[in-house]
Parts: sequence; C-alpha cells; structure tokens
Amino acid sequence: MTTVGVVVFPGSNCEFDVVEAVSRLGGEATLLWHGDESVGAVDAVVVPGGFAHGDYLRPGAIARFSPVMTGVAKFAADGGPVVGICNGFQVLTEAGLLPGALQKNRGLKFLCTTVELRVESNRSALTCATEPGTVLRVPINHFEGNYTCSAETLAELRSDDRVVLRYVDNPNGATDDIAGICSEGRNVVGLMPHPERASDLLLGSADGVPLLESLLNWSG
Repeated sequence: MTTVGVVVFPGSNCEFDVVEAVSRLGGEATLLWHGDESVGAVDAVVVPGGFAHGDYLRPGAIARFSPVMTGVAKFAADGGPVVGICNGFQVLTEAGLLPGALQKNRGLKFLCTTVELRVESNRSALTCATEPGTVLRVPINHFEGNYTCSAETLAELRSDDRVVLRYVDNPNGATDDIAGICSEGRNVVGLMPHPERASDLLLGSADGVPLLESLLNWSG
C-alpha cells in the first residue's frame, strides 16, 4: 500500500480532501506538520491547496522556509514523488523545486470553476497512468494561478516534454496555457487545478482519479 504524506501549513485547507481521495483509491494518507523537518517513511508527498501562512508576502513565499520543506526537498532529491496542488504548486516554485512562478490571474479575478485540461505528457509522477491527448474536467480555485516563466525556461520545458497539463481554454492567462509542469527528474509535479476535488462522481467529476492513481503507482 502506498503511503502518501500530506503537508499541513497554517492556512492549508485541502489536506483532508487529499487524504479522503487517496484513501478511497486504496492508498494510506498521513498528515505531515510543517514544523517537522522530516517527511518520515512515506512513499509520496502532496503539498495541498489553501493559503499557507495566510499567503502573506506572496503565496508560498513564507511556507518555503518551513522546516518540513527541508524534508520535502531531500525526499524529491532522492527521487521520491512530490505533487504540489494549487497553493502547493506555488510553494514548490518558491522553494526552487520547480521553475517559474505563479502570478495574479489575468483580469485580477478570483476563479472558482471547472476547466478542461489536456494531458500533454504521461512521463511524470502525476500523469503516468494517463494518455497524451486525454481531456480531463477538473476544478480550479485560485487568484494567483497565472503561470509565468522566462522564454529560456519555457523553451526548456517544451523541449524536455515537461509541460504535463495544459488548459484547453486558458482561464487565467498562464504562459503557453500551462496548467502543470514537472521537474527534470519527472518526480516533482505542480498543477493549479485540484484533482482531489474531482475524485468521485458525487463531486461532479471523477476525472482527477487517473492523476491520483498515477501518483500512487509511480515507480520512477
């Protein structure tokens, strides 16, 4: 059974959603407090959505200094799968585990809706159980989800097949319609949409299941 550690910062609000989704799919989830330096004996780590440390300064900028991020960085460096969802994506970019940054949405509007995502690559810890070209309906819930990066970084992401998800209809102005990217090792993935909120038909969509199953079955 895959054990998934779910990081909890002051202000996280999606940790139990992830725990529920992982448990429903046959995994085991455990909460990781931001003040602990180690992630313990887990097989995967999720940095969930919310408003870590109230998003003061800017989203993820304070959370990156929490002791647990030392453990997350070591776990990732050792090849362990790490997924940052929404605020978690912001934290991973602030911590330098993923390139680029998240800025305010185009039009300065908070977005809470369901979007269509196209799988661009199945060579990552979040998409290995999917097929490129698959379109998934997954919710978004963010104000600062507009992914941006330098032209050099974008060229690198494209050439290395590291853009794993794109918006079919870009809702926030993200560069190159990017909804999710992965690291060079393909084990660290960040995305703004919430697959845990699309893990059961009762929620309106189960399209997040293949993404979560990818994480549970990732073998590197």
